[in-house]
Amino acid sequence: MTRYRLDTNVLIRFLTHDDPVQSPQADALFREAEAGRCVLVLDAIVLVEAVWVLTSVYKQHRQKIAKSLARLVFMPGIRCKEARVTLGALSRYKQSDLDIVDCFLAAQAAAEGDAVATFDRAFRGWADVRLWDSDAAA
Repeated sequence: MTRYRLDTNVLIRFLTHDDPVQSPQADALFREAEAGRCVLVLDAIVLVEAVWVLTSVYKQHRQKIAKSLARLVFMPGIRCKEARVTLGALSRYKQSDLDIVDCFLAAQAAAEGDAVATFDRAFRGWADVRLWDSDAAA
């Protein structure tokens, strides 16, 4: 079975339906995956770029973005290698003011039991994220 790694532009066309030529093509690809005729690989880096595009270009609200992207992780025919971390990052993104990269960092650290080395105090808002003690390092 053919596996396709999704590029952000296909993902954006599918989510926004803003292009009269490319959006129907993206829809058809997702239908093919849903029918089991191909697999669409959704990488975290593509999700990060999609969040940036949907926020900066399309001016979508973070709750809508998080919901739309989280729904993709569960779609038939979609493979998201780090689904648990991705969903955790999207949940954090929806509930905070941090950017999506920081949300992925927090979700990855929490999932693997790592501490985060950061000067960003906003990370303190998550009880499941251990932090580096920068004061002790001085």
